[in-house]
Amino acid sequence: MINIILIFVYLLIGVALQRIKWFPSDSYKLINKFVVYFCLPVLALYYIPKVRWDNELLYLIGVTWIGFTIAFFLFRFLGKKYGWSKKLVGCLVITAGLGNTSFLGYPIVNALYGSEGLKMAILVDQPGTFVVLSTIAVVVATLYSKEATSGAKIAQKVLLFPPFICFLVACMANILDFDFHDYLQLAFQKLGSLLTPLAMISVGLQLHFDSRSQHWKFLWIGLAYKLIITPAILFVLYVVILKQHGLMIQVALIEAAMAPMIMASILASSHGLKPRLSSMMIGFGIPISFVTLAFWYLVLQYI
Repeated sequence: MINIILIFVYLLIGVALQRIKWFPSDSYKLINKFVVYFCLPVLALYYIPKVRWDNELLYLIGVTWIGFTIAFFLFRFLGKKYGWSKKLVGCLVITAGLGNTSFLGYPIVNALYGSEGLKMAILVDQPGTFVVLSTIAVVVATLYSKEATSGAKIAQKVLLFPPFICFLVACMANILDFDFHDYLQLAFQKLGSLLTPLAMISVGLQLHFDSRSQHWKFLWIGLAYKLIITPAILFVLYVVILKQHGLMIQVALIEAAMAPMIMASILASSHGLKPRLSSMMIGFGIPISFVTLAFWYLVLQYI
């Protein structure tokens, strides 16, 4: 329970820092870079070499791939049916199709399921959310914004991104049955432990509420898909159809129910895909997700 309380404390600290005039308004960018370039990579290096491969891990990896694929076809269909602009469709695909499986997911899963659950959350995030964000989501953003981006540039972005490099190194270490020296593991653990406070403070710094926006209808459509429909589809697929149960499935479904991803919002905004709606998906999605996550957590206690 103390871990859950701390999540809200860090979030409120971030919100409070917004109101301090002398505090840099864009400081979250520096925090995000530290989390992305240091905390996320070391967690991969610490946990992934210890993971023992099992085909059931595909349930974790598949969370984002399934959710994003359905989002693409669903919003593309709705866009054609109701005459939505390409930028609106692209925005909803990216922001509703990608969950905050690291910044929010890691702290929440760690608080609910401990370090064993965190190992599984990393598999949802790294080969799942991160790879989708860095490849397919970039392609979608490019196509729906009519920006010319070559396949080589997309591949370069993925292969040179530090968290992805560390993910590959960690996977190789796992294959070779190699783990790092105890001193390095301790350093990884200590640095990785900064993720929760820094990530939640960063989220708090970025929370904004625009009550006068014209995007309310699309906001609720996007959030309904991300917070309710995505976990419901995976619940039916994993639990009802495939008859899967246990900690791994609980972690997979909790991660599926996470709020929209901050980096996905940044990707959509940077490509001109309805920047205000992209920001609203984060600003409203994160607080609302704490309610819907509580609902899904209670549901999962009975499987």
